[in-house]
Amino acid sequence: MPPLLQYFIRLPSAGLLFIQLLGVLLYPLMEGTQIGPALLGAFGIVVLGAALRMVRRSAAVTWIALVLAAAILVLMLANTLASAWEIKLSLALLESAFYFYAAGSLIFYMMEDQRATTDELFAAGATFTLLAWAFAYLFMACQLVAPDSFVGQVNPGATRSWMDLLFLSFTTLSGVGVGDILPLKPFARALVMLEEFAGVMYFTLVVSRLIGLTILGARR
Repeated sequence: MPPLLQYFIRLPSAGLLFIQLLGVLLYPLMEGTQIGPALLGAFGIVVLGAALRMVRRSAAVTWIALVLAAAILVLMLANTLASAWEIKLSLALLESAFYFYAAGSLIFYMMEDQRATTDELFAAGATFTLLAWAFAYLFMACQLVAPDSFVGQVNPGATRSWMDLLFLSFTTLSGVGVGDILPLKPFARALVMLEEFAGVMYFTLVVSRLIGLTILGARR
């Protein structure tokens, strides 16, 4: 077995983080191609499986995640066979709910003891990406319900792509706020404000706690 695969098996949070960051690099290559939607769906299943594995490692109620994952897989298949507005909206909302639940499970996993393990440090990064994905799917649902909710400097009148919305989510959650993609409609702005608040609370409560536990562990 390759050493990298062994490492990811031993530290599943590192594997989830690697897959998520790999997706950030691969999504631009998938978009705009004929087989792009199929590739996005296939990669989404990989991410789903990795996130589900992390949820099952935590003390969270795993049946909720299993039900959400099963529903997402059914809707992915339905969306491939018949790309309807209702299916796209339901899929975006369910995927957002799953990633929020997975992020909450990882936060519980990081907060349940008084020491910071290597896997928990990777979990801090994986949780950030899960939250970014969750809000990006919320943005997508918002755009489906209210077109032109988001505008960008490039092709201002166009519907924002998945990569555009994921970029907006990352910049909002991290507090960078590049500003070339902006929310226009009230509900879109409300979602962005909620993500800004979530980012501040995540760094303040979760990441700072892990840093403190790491410093304490190094002094012992």
